[in-house]
Amino acid sequence: MPVSIRRLTSGDIALMEALSTAFGEAFNDMPTYTGDRPGEDYLRALLGGDSFIALAALKDDAVVGGLAAYELRKFEQERSEIYIYDLAVSAGHRREGIATSLIEELKKVAVERGAYVLFVQADKGAEDAPAIALYSKLGKKEDVFHFDIELEGIEDH
Repeated sequence: MPVSIRRLTSGDIALMEALSTAFGEAFNDMPTYTGDRPGEDYLRALLGGDSFIALAALKDDAVVGGLAAYELRKFEQERSEIYIYDLAVSAGHRREGIATSLIEELKKVAVERGAYVLFVQADKGAEDAPAIALYSKLGKKEDVFHFDIELEGIEDH
């Protein structure tokens, strides 16, 4: 059965929720992806905005994978970068070229938006080895550090 890649829009709330579930299953992290789902108004605004990109891989109208990305507009030049935040394919559909198809579709979106590069992070652990192998085929690896800066103790104003 062929896979189709669909760019989600503000009317695709149910597909975005199915994509979140697919991420939760693929990453074995259901609480993060389904435990406190955003409301429809939030998702509609997110999907209708100009900085978020969601692509769903569909087989027989079922979500079997997808990606979530963000467009980051640069200040030093009139251009942007696209950051792949999450990319996953359901376990039963891996090794079918779906992840590559998702990235190829994102490349088209990036060109439409005037972006000059896509970038993605992968953990160095064994669990991300398939992702590292995929990204190594598609791009150039850079050795960088990633830091999470906690916001505990900061009061909302």
